[in-house]
Amino acid sequence: MTERWLDREAGPIVRPYTVTRGRTKATGAQFDLTTVVVATRTSWRDLSPEHVSIMNTCHVPVSVAEVAAETGLPIGVIQVLLSDLRDAGLITVRPPTAPVTAPRESLLRDVLAGLRAL
Repeated sequence: MTERWLDREAGPIVRPYTVTRGRTKATGAQFDLTTVVVATRTSWRDLSPEHVSIMNTCHVPVSVAEVAAETGLPIGVIQVLLSDLRDAGLITVRPPTAPVTAPRESLLRDVLAGLRAL
């Protein structure tokens, strides 16, 4: 490795578009930051080091944001690489849950009145 491709403190430098082979979009459904992913297998072969790093992170259910934080890769790169793993059947994806809506004010007033009556 030549001097210009090596940062003494950080190690080898690889551009994000090199990791994704120039791809900038995930295939299929997009990954939200709160989407939960989990590895479906514990052994795999012929994966890039970045894919392996993701698979090691996904041995338990984790969010896409957690995968990015753990691997140190940009979120856009993570989304592309996760789509590779999803397409290969190596991970399962669980979309984020719908936001919970607050109960109606009238219901809360009824509960409060019931508690006061006790």
